[in-house]
Amino acid sequence: MREHRRHPAGAASWGTAARATLHCLTGCAVGEVLGMVIGTALTWHTAPTMLLAIVLAFLFGYSFTLYAVLHAGLPLRTAVRTALAADTVSITVMELVDNGVIALTPGAMEAHLSEGLFWWTLAAAFAVAFLVTTPVNRILIARGRGHAVVHRLH
Repeated sequence: MREHRRHPAGAASWGTAARATLHCLTGCAVGEVLGMVIGTALTWHTAPTMLLAIVLAFLFGYSFTLYAVLHAGLPLRTAVRTALAADTVSITVMELVDNGVIALTPGAMEAHLSEGLFWWTLAAAFAVAFLVTTPVNRILIARGRGHAVVHRLH
């Protein structure tokens, strides 16, 4: 797990970037799915459902990192700043991409929880978001930003 230390300054492996993206995707997916399920179950329109999903994606994404850095011994204030520094760009890119895929998929926002279209669209949106966000995270890590901030704690 200390692979990031084997790279010279300014270098970041695709594996490290993929792991950082997967970490971000996990938190985002929990929040996103929960938001979509709640909004769909309550028969909300597209905008409030997407807004709830985005807010919960950020909340869960930050929470996963916050838990890890608190566990590493950081005080709460420093841990919050670290989580914000580590995840904001990654979560933002991920949310723009996956919500864009969902919004552009015909019928996806009107699909019910019992329909395959609902779940397949979410899965496809997360896959596309992972593919787009991984290079972003690689660049951030190479510059000592994003998840590189959290990696320094390991």
